Formats: sequence, structure tokens, C-alpha cells
Amino acid sequence: MKHFFIVAALFFLGTGIADAQQSFLENQKLFPRVGEAYRQKEEKIKKEFAAKGLVYPARFMYIRSFKLDSELEIWVKNNVTDTFQLYKTYRVCSLSGKMGPKRKEGDRQVPEGFYYINDFNPNSSFHLSLGINYPNYSDKILSDPKKPGGEIYIHGNCLTIGCIPLTDEFIDEVYILAVNAKNAGQDFIPVHVFPVRFSNQSSMDYLGNQSLNDNDAQKFWVKLKEGFDYFEKHHKLPVIMVDSKGQYIL
Repeated sequence: MKHFFIVAALFFLGTGIADAQQSFLENQKLFPRVGEAYRQKEEKIKKEFAAKGLVYPARFMYIRSFKLDSELEIWVKNNVTDTFQLYKTYRVCSLSGKMGPKRKEGDRQVPEGFYYINDFNPNSSFHLSLGINYPNYSDKILSDPKKPGGEIYIHGNCLTIGCIPLTDEFIDEVYILAVNAKNAGQDFIPVHVFPVRFSNQSSMDYLGNQSLNDNDAQKFWVKLKEGFDYFEKHHKLPVIMVDSKGQYIL
């Protein structure tokens, strides 16, 4: 039996829920770092949106990150039927571990796969943090059953062991965009983490060398590439499922 989860949860919500979520933005601004981020960065973000023909604030947000290429992209849109447009590409400060998914606590690996934001931490030890839902359903099947690891974040402070670190300046902007999207009703902000940018031939060559003697890695990356290719072609998120063996199905 296949177990399904939709990576891109793009739903219109009822008035009562929207009113409740309206307070999420204001509640977040009560935290000093978030309030300061809005005061320092919001006008800059608005101008960048306008320069690119984007409508601020974006109601829907998609994040994808590339480990080897050390990049994190923010894509946005404002209607369910719209295609995503690229807002900005940020430089990821550092990388721990190697190519390949995270499979156990302490392996120093940055996860690879299809995730979503599941936590906003305005009082993080790493300035501001956005948690991703590792281990997801696939990870729970394929990773160490007792100690798969956890607490994976996109965060500031520019250092990491298994997370995705940005500068404080950059995480301020990403955090603002994520707060805006959640406030508008996007409860599940998708985060896709890839080992490489699959459209970059030199990165693909490197990945091929890494997987020469690892059939499991090859099969895993083929599925990730399918998700990457679908978005590259359509600028829409694929529907991603997980089977009983923990394999992604697109």
C-alpha cells in the first residue's frame, strides 16, 4: 500500500482560520529579532519584488537548496494556479558531511529529499531558524530506526553540522518571506534539498563519480532528479508520494 503526502500544500483557507493566522505575523513581530528584521529589511524586499514584477507579500513560497553548489533559492507566487517565479538565490555559508541523504544521528549529513517548514524559531541560538520536517515519512523507513537524527534547520550564524546555514542578513529575508506565506495561509512551505543542481553538468559529473559503487545512492538521486526536472520544466511543484519501502514516487 502506498502512503501519500503532498509536498506542495497550497490551499485557500476559511475566513475564521485566516483571521487566526493574521495574528501569526503580528505575534512574530513581537520577538525582537523578527521585529528588527522587518524594520531593516522589508522595504528592501518590497523594492526587489517590484523590480522583478513580483507582488509583495507573496502568498506562496517554495525553497530549494543545492548542497554541492552551496545555493538556496526562494521562489514565490500569489495564486494557486500561477507558476512560481524566482525571487532570489542565496549563498549557503558552509556544508557538513558529503553527498547523500541523512540516515542517522551524528552522521553530519545535510538531508536530501522533499520536505516542508515545520517550525519557526525567533529565539534561535543561530539568530533565526526555520525547521524542516526531517525525518519525513521516507526517512523514517530508510534511516536508523532508533536514532535517525533531527532538529534540521535553515538558520543564521553561518555555521552548521547537518543544517543549511545562511548569514544573519540572508536568514532575516528568508524568515520574513516565510512568515508572510504562513500568515497568508500556507501551512506547508515546501523545501526540496538536492545534492547538486542537476542542470549543471560539472556537478552531475561529480555526482556520477560519487555513486559509481553505490546503487542505492544512484536510485535515490534518480528520483530526486525527477522532482528537479519537473519543476524546471513547469515551474510548478510535483506531487510526490512515498511507497511502503520509503522510496519517492513521482
